[in-house]
Amino acid sequence: MSLTRVHNLSISLDGFATGEPQSLEAPFGHAGERLHEWMFGTRFWGPAGSEGVDDAFAQRHSQGIGAEIMGANKFGPPGWQDDPEWRGWWGPTPPFHTPTYVLTHRPRPPLEMDGGTTFHFLDARPADALAVAREAAGDLDVRIGGGPTVVRDFVAAGLVDQLHLVQVPIVLGRGVRLWDGLEALEDDYDIEAVSSPSGVTHLSFTRKVTG
Repeated sequence: MSLTRVHNLSISLDGFATGEPQSLEAPFGHAGERLHEWMFGTRFWGPAGSEGVDDAFAQRHSQGIGAEIMGANKFGPPGWQDDPEWRGWWGPTPPFHTPTYVLTHRPRPPLEMDGGTTFHFLDARPADALAVAREAAGDLDVRIGGGPTVVRDFVAAGLVDQLHLVQVPIVLGRGVRLWDGLEALEDDYDIEAVSSPSGVTHLSFTRKVTG
């Protein structure tokens, strides 16, 4: 069976994966771009970037993925459901290149974009959404693309096989936390920490094999 993976999810020292308030002008609220600066210097982000530790982790994001699941707040700012012309943050050619399932309580018809991405809008529980995405992905893996609420829901439901977090040395104080309700997560995962010269720490959670 295909794996369910999370990659490059940046969190602050106090566990927030986005700031507040989120808006069209500030997708990550008061956090701005600080959670993601580690990625901007990598070759994954652009051809002039480096090939160091950060790039090696970032590149895994795109390897072997056949479908993505994301939350409504990743697809657009608050209120995008009221705008029938909203087509996502990424322009006519989104970077996913696969079927991409947006979880929302207000579904709309599929949106086919350039480059192989088609957005499908689902009102579904995590397990049901994953079943749909796995069927579309075939033998490839499914990526849970965020934001933090969606990742937390899938982890809490026991549906995530590999979880890659990037702990950034900043304190946000408010926003959306990843860890709430995930007590004793370490019981279910083997955890590896790798420090980077950029100052971030890559945390890799791999579900333990039982039985």
